[in-house]
Amino acid sequence: MTSTKQGTLSRGDAGALIAFCIAGVAIAAYIIVFSIIRIITLVSGTMIPVMVEFVDQPIEAPLGANGESITLELDRASLTVPSLPPVAIGAGVLGQITQIVTIVVVIGCLMLLARGILSGTVFSRRNTALVMVAGIVGLVGFAAVRFFENMVANAAVSAVTDNALNNAVMSIEPFTFILAAFIISVIGTAFVIGDRLQRETEGLV
Repeated sequence: MTSTKQGTLSRGDAGALIAFCIAGVAIAAYIIVFSIIRIITLVSGTMIPVMVEFVDQPIEAPLGANGESITLELDRASLTVPSLPPVAIGAGVLGQITQIVTIVVVIGCLMLLARGILSGTVFSRRNTALVMVAGIVGLVGFAAVRFFENMVANAAVSAVTDNALNNAVMSIEPFTFILAAFIISVIGTAFVIGDRLQRETEGLV
């Protein structure tokens, strides 16, 4: 058995949660529109802009005092390629679909969580499940999006350089991934403990 009411929110707290829900809807709408536009651009098959990351790639640029060239290390650039192979286009489309699904699930879970809190329920098994689903889906989903984007970027470099430049970068930062997983675990654990303490306090266990 789980407690359903744990107090009444102040107007300020309720207003902040409502603003959070509105911002969540706006963010989800923006990302969905951006992803749809990106899918249309990829499927068109011509003049596709791609963000590419490099590892220690030196370039010469005329930035010296007298116009002489100096050597720079290029780590990121935007390329516009005339066309991409079907595999790369498919990967790009899958990446955008994954991004749409991920953001809808994450924002949806957080909005349901906010709705539960607005009704007076903070710690419950339902809210704990919502937090964990949002965290896990976000973690895995955005890592998958990054993976697909890297596939498109590598294909773009190969197409532009005719395979003369090896740019196989799979840049899913391990530290960022581990840190995000740790934060999600801490938040999930806090909700689990809060739910248990709430039920114990009210004599439900």
